[in-house]
Amino acid sequence: MSRATLGWIVLGWVGFALLPWYGFDRSATPTLTDYLVGGSGLVHGLKGAWWLLPVVAPLLMSLRPALLPSRADNNTWLIASGILGLGLIVLQGFTIGLNGWLLDILEALTGGKGPSQGGMGYGATLTSFSLLVILCHGLAARGWCRGDAFVTSSIGIVIALIIVFVFFPVTTILASAFADNDGNFAPLEFAAKFMDRSIWGLDCLSSDLRCGVAWNTLFLGLLVGVGTTALGLAFALIATRTAFRYKKLLRVMSVLPIITPPFVIGLALILIFGRSGALSSVLWEWFGIPRSRWIYGLPGIFIAQLLAFTPIAFLVLVGVVQGISPTLEEASQTLRAKSWTTFLTVTLPLMRPGLANAFLLGFVESLADFGNPLVLGGNYEVLSTKIFFAVVGAQQDQGRAAVLSIILLAFTLGAFWLQHAWLGKKVYTTVTGKGDSGIPLPLPRRVALASYLTAIPWAVFTLAVYVIILVGAFVRSMGRDYTPTLDHFLTAFRVEQADWGLYFSGSAWDSFFATIKIAAVSAPLTAAIGLLTAYLLTRQRFSGQRSFEFGTLLSFAIPGTVVGVSYILAFNVPPIEITGTGFVLVMCFVFRNMPVGVRSGIATLSQIDKSLDEASLTLGARSATTMRRVVLPLLRPAIVASLVYSFVRAMTAVSAVIFLVTAEYNMATTYIVGRVEAGEFGLAIAYSTVLILVMLVAIVAIQVAVGERRLGRRSASPSTSPVAAQAIP
Repeated sequence: MSRATLGWIVLGWVGFALLPWYGFDRSATPTLTDYLVGGSGLVHGLKGAWWLLPVVAPLLMSLRPALLPSRADNNTWLIASGILGLGLIVLQGFTIGLNGWLLDILEALTGGKGPSQGGMGYGATLTSFSLLVILCHGLAARGWCRGDAFVTSSIGIVIALIIVFVFFPVTTILASAFADNDGNFAPLEFAAKFMDRSIWGLDCLSSDLRCGVAWNTLFLGLLVGVGTTALGLAFALIATRTAFRYKKLLRVMSVLPIITPPFVIGLALILIFGRSGALSSVLWEWFGIPRSRWIYGLPGIFIAQLLAFTPIAFLVLVGVVQGISPTLEEASQTLRAKSWTTFLTVTLPLMRPGLANAFLLGFVESLADFGNPLVLGGNYEVLSTKIFFAVVGAQQDQGRAAVLSIILLAFTLGAFWLQHAWLGKKVYTTVTGKGDSGIPLPLPRRVALASYLTAIPWAVFTLAVYVIILVGAFVRSMGRDYTPTLDHFLTAFRVEQADWGLYFSGSAWDSFFATIKIAAVSAPLTAAIGLLTAYLLTRQRFSGQRSFEFGTLLSFAIPGTVVGVSYILAFNVPPIEITGTGFVLVMCFVFRNMPVGVRSGIATLSQIDKSLDEASLTLGARSATTMRRVVLPLLRPAIVASLVYSFVRAMTAVSAVIFLVTAEYNMATTYIVGRVEAGEFGLAIAYSTVLILVMLVAIVAIQVAVGERRLGRRSASPSTSPVAAQAIP
């Protein structure tokens, strides 16, 4: 038995015999005695909680390999102890609740309500986690994943986390799609809601021009997926393959929209293009063009989503473009291929993993977006807003919301399948262990021109949107009173000198500090789990791998409103009772944002030759060491993408957390929404401006801390021609 396995066995006993098995009352302050021994599972079991005592059996079984290390069947005992222990904990957790038995059949058999128990605490969590790792070590000893305990444990931990924080809450709310208002199984009601004409109607083919909400959502998603991929590619090509003088500024402008709450972008678009907007007023007063409401509907949502989601495509594609080997392009031109032919036949095909992942993320983000359609939707209905109003509107129809969520999942699954079909089984490896000192070739003239004509106007438009946001923070009332003022900032972020020191008296400080804390904790966790998952998907082969990959996208595909409601339904009662805590916000952000790290990691790892991993393993390094010393340095673009996206989304998310915030953990976005509802637009924009500045600083800090990937290649000089470059020794 390895020392690691023995250590996890000891931790399992510590969790059961020493740490509190149940969670504490949040209104009470636990003492050291409460943490140690007094509330452990063993003590509760001896005091009358008989259903906890069977957990002793698998813990004792796990000790047998330690006591008899020479026995050949020790791995079987480890596997059996892990399966039995996890099974017992899950069984008692989902059969006994606060008010007794959770299953009617148990209540009928025992003739009473039965025992009661609260949610799991530190002891139950540590014991469950230890039993899971013990099970994985036993499987590794059996030869799973070439006997690598790190790989088997990583797969087991990621699967367990996805089951607990994705499948469990999602299935909790989706189960209501097949139930009536009384909770009884009613498949006919599901069929009626699923085939509703408002979902699948094709009135848009007639003079009415109104399609069903499913077709509206699908059409918008396709437009946004194509648009964000094209814009992201243009920015990535300019940033990595041109000598454009202002490429750093262009890069900042490409990422800027991701650090803004989506409804703020929508508000800025209304202030520009609305009936009383700045541009509409200029066109009417100068050219006599009538004011209109064209910004409300498909055009407005499309523009807002392009602004919001193009940075995601750019962050995915920039690492892919950087990873393309110049040697392959030089070989093509050595064979007398023109630069345009080389781009079409060599460069562009090698970008396919990045293009596919960028499109998938843009498509799925569009489907799940809630803020932009809510602000700019008008008469153009999409699934995410329909789900929101089904949950919190006058309908109060949770079953209808679940049916609409299933349709969203179906669209996501279809996009996922099409992406795999398009990529096929081709190899896109360009980063190998072989030295590569090639110089990236200049872009073909028509490609460079197309990139400039696409990216620069969009960057200028993005700048105009942010000028409107910035102006709105420093005037009394945007659109009515343009008197300069700092009142909005002082109201939100006033700091006063008191007798005991600085007093943060501004109304926004509490939500600001809570948001920073939650984002700082969730970002590295999101990046770690996402990139580890990408490594497992690209470097390992195991049964159920496709289902595992789709499971990582599941929470990403469902609107935040559904995720928020599902977390309340799943985690407001035992066995996992975490609503009202900062932990539930962290977990919500981690598994909502993890797919970006997964897709970015997959796109980058697709270019890295597996021989680098194999060489490290051949030299005696373990998988964990190979991951840390070989793979992670090559994954720096994906690490930056994951950290930036997860931190920013934790700062700007609204749809999911609006159901999960509390007085102690009131997030910045919910504060801003409250100010918008109260008509205090200046205060909302001022707060958003501060958040933008904070996130810009955080993005720069992340890029500096992670650094750039070094591939041993030289950068092309603006004055260096391809022919001259080949002559350089």
